[in-house]
Amino acid sequence: MYTRILDRTIEISEAIVYVGIAIMLTITAIALLVLAVRNVLPLFGDDASNVALDVLDTLLLVFIVVELLFAVRATISQRELLAEPFLLAGIIASIKEIIVLSVKAAETVGQGSAFRDQMWEIGTLGVLVLLLAVAAFLLRRKEREPDEGDKQEKV
Repeated sequence: MYTRILDRTIEISEAIVYVGIAIMLTITAIALLVLAVRNVLPLFGDDASNVALDVLDTLLLVFIVVELLFAVRATISQRELLAEPFLLAGIIASIKEIIVLSVKAAETVGQGSAFRDQMWEIGTLGVLVLLLAVAAFLLRRKEREPDEGDKQEKV
């Protein structure tokens, strides 16, 4: 009896924490969108490329936050932690950094070690994107396969 009460208490506590996380992620996404709108106004000025990069950086961050919000929602509705939304958020975050670093690296061409370091970082992030994509692919493939117990029952 006490185990059921304790289990139910923990379950309710988890739900409260997840809802709190979802609320904070939503507030963060909205605040970032407002920031992106404010940053887009100077886009028509002299420094348009840097402004565009800042806006793109902020919007990609919004995309990451929304993907994390989806992960929290899926966790709440399915009552289990799902890996795929977090893998996708990792892919998006890595691609965001690749884009930002690529633009910054263009400014350091011919500067020796600074440029080389940025190229290494971009390459490392590219490998990370590839590994996360393979992990997401394998995870989807595993989810589509029937359980081993189901295979034995059909034989």
